[in-house]
Amino acid sequence: MQKRKTFDSNQIMYRADELMKAASNRYKITVQVANRAKRRRYEDFDNIEDPMMKPPIRAIIEMSDELTQPEIIGD
Repeated sequence: MQKRKTFDSNQIMYRADELMKAASNRYKITVQVANRAKRRRYEDFDNIEDPMMKPPIRAIIEMSDELTQPEIIGD
């Protein structure tokens, strides 16, 4: 039986809040998160890397990491 990973909902909320604060337009950042989640859903459809992490949560984590760690984005 696969062990279920737990996610800290406070951490996810904090990261989402940081994204909202950094954005100039809340609607745009919401749409960007949704588009990234949708794209990741189809890209990773066959990848069963972490089935417990939903695409929107993964998109929020990735985007907040890009915000706080710009060196992970390659030119």
